[in-house]
Amino acid sequence: MANRPFIVGNWKMNGTRAMLAEARAIDRGAARHAGVRVAVAPPFTLIQALAENAETMAIGGQDCHAAASGAYTGDVSAAMLADSGASFTILGHSERRAMHGETDEIVRAKAEAALAAGLEVIVCVGETEAQRDAGQAEAVVCGQLDCSLPVGEGVAGRVTVAYEPVWAIGTGRVPSVEDIGAIHRAIRARLVTIYGEDGAGVSILYGGSVNAANAAELLAADEVGGALVGGASLQADSFLAIVLAAGGPGEE
Repeated sequence: MANRPFIVGNWKMNGTRAMLAEARAIDRGAARHAGVRVAVAPPFTLIQALAENAETMAIGGQDCHAAASGAYTGDVSAAMLADSGASFTILGHSERRAMHGETDEIVRAKAEAALAAGLEVIVCVGETEAQRDAGQAEAVVCGQLDCSLPVGEGVAGRVTVAYEPVWAIGTGRVPSVEDIGAIHRAIRARLVTIYGEDGAGVSILYGGSVNAANAAELLAADEVGGALVGGASLQADSFLAIVLAAGGPGEE
């Protein structure tokens, strides 16, 4: 891949200020691996604290609202994320799609809002187990790309796609390397269709039960440009082992 490998930790609804020590350890580790782009998306409550202390890794949000402001109790706008120090946000995660009823159209609106606020976006796509068993995985994922991704001049350079098969998230189940490569190749082809030649440079991350033990094998699959990591990103040692597997030249 032309881009540096991109390893992103999604802390989900985990973390209090007691986790700042782990974040500092991740940041120190990231500095030793200049060949890898490292980022963490903590809960909203920790974005500012992490952003103020991070010297190497990027800090981002886990979601944002499509509106810039308004009567949306409990929501956070992209401008608020940026004001807190975030440089990117994750959008369309399967847990948001399933638990909050987010459609592709909602994800695209959020992505457009995030870009307008100066953030980069990581747009998540992935099929359910039933869809994969029915042979629909590629069709489902490509359909999500068509309707979730923001479009426009210069957009591709600020977009990352994360492929997360829904049935593999947090379950310990992982598709075969061959299956991962096949769907990543399909994603790459669709990105080129959507963005033209710029689509060849969009990073595609794999997510779904990525850990220190399987990271090297998963990251070696065709068109995999990094990983979106859940539980294994909550501890510096396990997360930095994935960073190391991504090919950083760092010193231990």
